[in-house]
Amino acid sequence: MSKRIALITGATSGIGEATARTLAAHNFKLILCGRRRDRLQKLETELQQYTEVTTLSFEVRNQREVMSSIASLPDAWKSIDVLINNAGNAHGLDPIQTGSVDDWDAMMDINVKGLLYVTKAVLPVMTKRNSGHIINIGSIAGKEVYANGNVYCASKFAVDALTKGMRIDLNAHNIKVTGIHPGLVETEFSLVRFKGDEARSKNVYKGFDPLMGNDIADLILFTLTRPAHVVIADLVVLPTAQASATVVKKNI
Repeated sequence: MSKRIALITGATSGIGEATARTLAAHNFKLILCGRRRDRLQKLETELQQYTEVTTLSFEVRNQREVMSSIASLPDAWKSIDVLINNAGNAHGLDPIQTGSVDDWDAMMDINVKGLLYVTKAVLPVMTKRNSGHIINIGSIAGKEVYANGNVYCASKFAVDALTKGMRIDLNAHNIKVTGIHPGLVETEFSLVRFKGDEARSKNVYKGFDPLMGNDIADLILFTLTRPAHVVIADLVVLPTAQASATVVKKNI
């Protein structure tokens, strides 16, 4: 059986990087996408000992870059079987009245429009072939709104809605669509949200055991290895210490 080709956005850190390593070890060919070329090249070199790997460097928020980059894939890589829309970000944690428009634009452009652009670029081959699997990485913030999360939550609610809409629209093409919505995962997420403030970022994950990128990668692998007649449609995953978007038992 030939290896399935998986395209992963946001592959240079966190959930994306962990997923790349997990799928490389389980017979997938990988198209790794991200902004940071140096990290892409390092990861490509590491994973080539397990599987075939190629990389694309582009900004998901830039439609022209997305379309031209994915169109540039050699013929051997064009028949993408799996799309993992993982690229995403949070910027700031401010009440709506003092929020930064630049932060709002970044979250909506990357979390929503970026997901749409990449999906638009990949779907033609899936619909023509009448097979494929799309996994959208959402967030518990797409299920529950919390104080000062306003626009980030809105972007992740949009991801949840788009996932449901895709599943309906692509049903006739036999394309599986999955939404995975993690709670607190220790990645670069908080470091980006707090604009490089390491102390504030680390405090988010103190006093309990958060999820790690590998935990989500394991779930992605499980989702991708179900029988053809089974789709994991919607999955919320939290660390044991977390009961909701805002309720976390911390031992501090």
